[in-house]
Amino acid sequence: MRISDRLSSGKRCFSFEFFPPKTDEGMRALFQTLRELADLDPGFVSVTYGAGGSTRQRTLEIVSSIKRESGIEAMAHLTCVGHTRSELADILARFRDAGIENVLALRGDAPKDALTFQAAPDGFSHASELTGFVRERGFDFCLGGACYPEGHLESPTRDEDLQNLKRKVDAGAEFLITQLFFDNAFYFRFVERARAAGIRVPIVPGIMPITNFEQIDRFTRMCGATIPMKLRLALERCKDDPEAILELGVAHATVQCVELLKEDAPGVHFYTLNRSRASRMIVTALGSLS
Repeated sequence: MRISDRLSSGKRCFSFEFFPPKTDEGMRALFQTLRELADLDPGFVSVTYGAGGSTRQRTLEIVSSIKRESGIEAMAHLTCVGHTRSELADILARFRDAGIENVLALRGDAPKDALTFQAAPDGFSHASELTGFVRERGFDFCLGGACYPEGHLESPTRDEDLQNLKRKVDAGAEFLITQLFFDNAFYFRFVERARAAGIRVPIVPGIMPITNFEQIDRFTRMCGATIPMKLRLALERCKDDPEAILELGVAHATVQCVELLKEDAPGVHFYTLNRSRASRMIVTALGSLS
């Protein structure tokens, strides 16, 4: 199933993102999480692409296993990091041969020991280039792309970031998933600006339920997302109480999702961090409100 078709069906679509564990124990925990989320009838799940080593191969293995064993549609992430064009073509061929239909084409983050992103020899510097390459090579994947309601950290202005996004869509991206955000005003304004720029593909809001104060503080500093001051102060008051943090994070994300869906967002993509509890609580609450 092509994710673009699912998003355009008019039925709200909940989806979940996972990362490839580095250990066998982590793999068992991941598939347990998947089993716990399966009864929520996800529109699809996605699996991130590791910065290097065995996790890259595990992306293919996990996506293939999910499709084969659970019947849930699964999307593989693919980044430009460290890859030549011939290597990317080989990976795409393996995705195709494994029956994978959906790919999220990303530039990827610079390695931790690098100050800035550097393209591999004969590689790509931008996700729009990777997207165009997939199309030029004749692969018939449904391609998704990332977008940034608060602007990409490396873009001088939000207008320039939007121009880059338009190039990505023009190159062949059929839907977009946003970076995490905690203030829906950023999403709604971003969609307005995207539509004014001629971007017509579905734009799925990405939501990360807060379950750990230090963790979310680190994530937002890395990606440039902001936490509203009222929410930050509430988190700081209970940062040493894990259960209170979870309840606050779930409550905030649930309110976000209610408003997003009411205003016709095509669905919600949950950044799960390979855990099911918070996402299950939110989707269950949304079901009871519908």
